[in-house]
Amino acid sequence: MRIATTIFLTDETITPVRLARQLEQRGFAGLYLPEHTHIPAGRETPYPAGGDLPREYGRTLDPFVALGQAAAVTERLALGTGITLIAQHDPIDLAKQIATLDHLSGGRFTLGVGYGWNVEEAADHGVEWSTRRRLGDEHLALMRALWADEPAAYEGEFTSVRASHAHPKPHRERGPRTLLGGAAGPRLFDRIARTADGWLPIGGRGLTESLPRLRTAWEAAGRDPKDLHVVPYAVNPTPGKLAHYADLGIEEVVLQLPPTQEPEVLRTLDAYAAYL
Repeated sequence: MRIATTIFLTDETITPVRLARQLEQRGFAGLYLPEHTHIPAGRETPYPAGGDLPREYGRTLDPFVALGQAAAVTERLALGTGITLIAQHDPIDLAKQIATLDHLSGGRFTLGVGYGWNVEEAADHGVEWSTRRRLGDEHLALMRALWADEPAAYEGEFTSVRASHAHPKPHRERGPRTLLGGAAGPRLFDRIARTADGWLPIGGRGLTESLPRLRTAWEAAGRDPKDLHVVPYAVNPTPGKLAHYADLGIEEVVLQLPPTQEPEVLRTLDAYAAYL
């Protein structure tokens, strides 16, 4: 099982360069970064985990800039977002960022996408909450048109692009491996089967019950079972938990690192080394 990590990198934590070097030197498989462009001070949307919103949410580094730094100082470390709030981006700009990072890193990028939870943050980006999923799906489709080998147009309900020359291209024909985050359910699993390469379940709870349903939706869409990627994300590990994932056929897991300065992060990596 590949052991990757995620962390809320901020202006107060370990730097992307220091973390990436330590991860590669220690044999970890990858680094995934979350994103929030901003957190409106007058937010009314409750924090999904309950309680007060942690400080790091409003201080998060831009994941593509940070991952670019990580790519420049490593050779093997996989890089990913967990997650890109895809509806909140201009998809033409985002396609260029993703293709550039994937190109410069030698195809090491995984695009984790999701639809978000913060209504006020999305609204500041001009996103209508009730249509954010459809908008996000269109953004992904438009990006894939720009990533195609030959110029291809895309026309959707919300967005469009004319057939264009757009380079560099990602290493994979349809773009980098794309994992969709979200809570288990038939609508999410249908979206994964239609639009993504797999699922990024936060915390990894309930996989025994949900994985068979996802695999059924995947195969009903005509997808090859061998091509489905399920990557439990932001996991606080125990030996039993990781053994359970392995029994379910999980090949990669992303462990949560604390959003702290270098000494505590390195102590956590030392503890996680037991799982490598």
